[in-house]
Amino acid sequence: MDRGTAKIGLFSAFRREVVTLVKEFSSSQMVPRVATLFLVSAAVLLTGCSDSRNDQRAIGKAYVGPMELIIRKEISPKSPPSAKAKHGDTLEILGRRRRFVKVRTGDGVVGWADMYQLLGDEQMKQLDVLAETAQQLPSHGKAGVYEPLNVHTEANRQAPSFYRIREGETVDVITHQPVPRVAFKRGQILPRAEPKKVARKKEAKYPPPPMPAAPKPPDNLLELSKTTMGEEVKPPEKPVPLDDWTLVRLQTGRAGWVLTGNLRMNIPDEVAQYSEGNRITSYFPMLEVQDGGQTRHHWLWTTLSKIKQPWHFDSFRYFIWNTRRHRYETAYVERGVRGYFPVEIHTVQMTVGKKAETFPGFALIIEEADGQRYKKTYAYQYYRVVLADKQKVEASADTGEDETVVPGLPPAPKKDGWLAQIKGLKRKWFGK
Repeated sequence: MDRGTAKIGLFSAFRREVVTLVKEFSSSQMVPRVATLFLVSAAVLLTGCSDSRNDQRAIGKAYVGPMELIIRKEISPKSPPSAKAKHGDTLEILGRRRRFVKVRTGDGVVGWADMYQLLGDEQMKQLDVLAETAQQLPSHGKAGVYEPLNVHTEANRQAPSFYRIREGETVDVITHQPVPRVAFKRGQILPRAEPKKVARKKEAKYPPPPMPAAPKPPDNLLELSKTTMGEEVKPPEKPVPLDDWTLVRLQTGRAGWVLTGNLRMNIPDEVAQYSEGNRITSYFPMLEVQDGGQTRHHWLWTTLSKIKQPWHFDSFRYFIWNTRRHRYETAYVERGVRGYFPVEIHTVQMTVGKKAETFPGFALIIEEADGQRYKKTYAYQYYRVVLADKQKVEASADTGEDETVVPGLPPAPKKDGWLAQIKGLKRKWFGK
């Protein structure tokens, strides 16, 4: 039990005993009035001896951002901790000093916390929407880590980290995209202070004299404005650095952003060795093949040769297991493309020799040289991959943008939200 909570309990018990004694002595005629007044005064004083920290009125509410937040008794980081709170816990804000806020937990413990580690109502709603949307989106493969990796609430290094992926744990990869490395915009936690009313100055009894007329420009103003050095050329602006972020779905059901370079796709090494040094962005097990009592799979994967690109992959390959040679071989590969998620895995019906048959297949979104995107459907037909269908991807009617540009992201609750800002920066830098 917390020391402050135990103290409050002792005060409450002692106060009840004193009030009971006051009532008993007040009803007895053997006690003088002076003693009665004395006991009544003592009861009143003890009633006011409750912990003033718990009676303090809250000025705001916030939620814990990181996985675990240590609440300290004082502002100093060397101050002993008074409580610990977990991600999503609600805290009442009692006061503020610079970037630190005085908070009260649900158990009544009061202490100090860093305001940068707290989330506002709008940020918490966006995080809930992100988790709900990620649950409805397909996974593009499982990924693990070599060392603990923080999961952030937003695609920003300064955003709070609410979870840490441990070694041996896997997450579902939903999508990835490059994001400009800009300052993190923190949500509003405390209500904005009302502007102070400025007292209006009293008008002078007599108005000031009128301003004199401005002097006329010289007749040779254009000649004087010319310069022999020519127009001044402004130096080009420095490009904003980009970070490659991946949206992952955790086993807990939550979703968040991690730096892509720290993820490792969990495709078997005997297949991953053919990646040619490219990053595997998605992979899917296809058909099962039995070979000597062992189960093998055919595999489909997408790779990216250069990171921080506005597209999700520039190559895809279909691997098959050769039961005669007992090794993986490439049944189909296509390089130099601009592909976008999602990648869909499904069966494909085709007519072969006037007979309708069903084959395992997949569909990808490819942008061709004319700038138009097409949904191409492929089928694995008798040890070869063939193009079964090709359809034009129509743009969204409300925005005029292709809905597959940044798939896997929830709709922004407001037009000026953080997702809209990311899309705007993406169009600014990449023109898409």
